[in-house]
Amino acid sequence: MIIHECPLCKGKQLRIKKLACAACGVSFEGDFYSSPLLNLSTEHQHFIELFILNSGSLKKMADSMGITYPTVRSRLDAVIEELKQQIEKTDDYKNEILERVSQGRLTPEIAARIIKSL
Repeated sequence: MIIHECPLCKGKQLRIKKLACAACGVSFEGDFYSSPLLNLSTEHQHFIELFILNSGSLKKMADSMGITYPTVRSRLDAVIEELKQQIEKTDDYKNEILERVSQGRLTPEIAARIIKSL
């Protein structure tokens, strides 16, 4: 199941709080961040899948989707804009991590591992 937004708040982004291994069942709880691509709406993720499957050709996408090239281009622009917003959120989180280091609440080594994983 793919859920990106809170069904109760209508539109607020969800955060990953728990991860579990499917093989052994061990789990980890905390604040986890994923790729900005995974935080895109389901519609935009689907668009990116089609874009890749059509070798990045907007013309092929327009033909396969039965819509005009300008419509596909407009949708790509919307995906790009949302992705920029997601990347900005990741940058804000990096700054939050660095602030925790400067406050002595996090070691530089742990901060480096967190930032590398983003």
